[in-house]
Amino acid sequence: MTQHPQQFASDNYAGICPEALAAMMEANAGSAVAYGDDEWTLRAANSFRSLFEADGEVFFVFNGTAANSLALASLCQSYHSVICSSSAHVETDECGAPEFFSNGSKLLVAQSEDGKLTPQAIRALAASRSDIHFPKPRVVTITQPTETGQVYSIEEVKAISAVCRELGLKLHMDGARFAHACATLGCTPAEISWQAGVDVLCFGGTKNGMAVGEAILYFDRALAADFDYRCKQAGQLASKMRFLSAPWIGLIESGAWLRNAEHGNACARRLADLVGELPGLSFKFPVQANSVFLEAPVEVLEALRERGWRFYTFIGGSARFMFAWDTDLARVEELARDIREIAAASTVPA
Repeated sequence: MTQHPQQFASDNYAGICPEALAAMMEANAGSAVAYGDDEWTLRAANSFRSLFEADGEVFFVFNGTAANSLALASLCQSYHSVICSSSAHVETDECGAPEFFSNGSKLLVAQSEDGKLTPQAIRALAASRSDIHFPKPRVVTITQPTETGQVYSIEEVKAISAVCRELGLKLHMDGARFAHACATLGCTPAEISWQAGVDVLCFGGTKNGMAVGEAILYFDRALAADFDYRCKQAGQLASKMRFLSAPWIGLIESGAWLRNAEHGNACARRLADLVGELPGLSFKFPVQANSVFLEAPVEVLEALRERGWRFYTFIGGSARFMFAWDTDLARVEELARDIREIAAASTVPA
């Protein structure tokens, strides 16, 4: 099969990391009890409990849309609402799944230039209406890191959770790239999740080196009541569950979950270092995780595409480059060379 040059349009382009693949292959030996009643799924769940220093409930589903949507639905009734950022994935890229699985819970959107929610924005939305004609606020959801690559500090999460407790709201964290936030902050998973006041976390595996799969962690077991039924009803209960859970064992027990994220973050910083001082170019957002949002003239971006580079411009028109566990630094430097060459040519007087 033809090998194509590595691209950075999405960290979903990456393959399976060796640790996850090895664990899946090990689980493939022989037979195992179906529907999650197997030793691999128990071991994976216990690995999460050890990693997070918490005895919570752990569930495994196929993808992030299901993880976020089902988790939010479990925290809401159909007459409730969920407060989120205007750029949150649940608002812009889930095709209405949170509303669908919750039977109609409304998303209340706070405008945000950098993708972050603030306590002030949450309070304003939650207090905007209190009459019976408006869906009652019930949950706040934040993305860590945000869709713009910004990382909430521990203090920021604590401030948000404090407002949630004051207003009687639950706090959900969309952690599609949760490992990258831990790598940026140099903190433990516990410090940025339940110890900071998060009730439910969706931990992304697909963008952390797995082929497929996300984990949902309920730090308050009472909130997880009947969640297994939700998973079954939504088509998220894998019959051969060990193939969703075993790769987590490879990631967590080997420490690859963090190494993979550290590498992606380092590659983003490398590109930023190589092109950050070029005239006419800038970064739309600070580079804090594994993404770079490059602001450049349209002709520069078109020239990059003509040289074969793939990237998206769906957030504010800047070119988004994402870096995964398998990113080749030589390829990053090749991208940087092309950007420098094109930028230099575009600034030459006619």
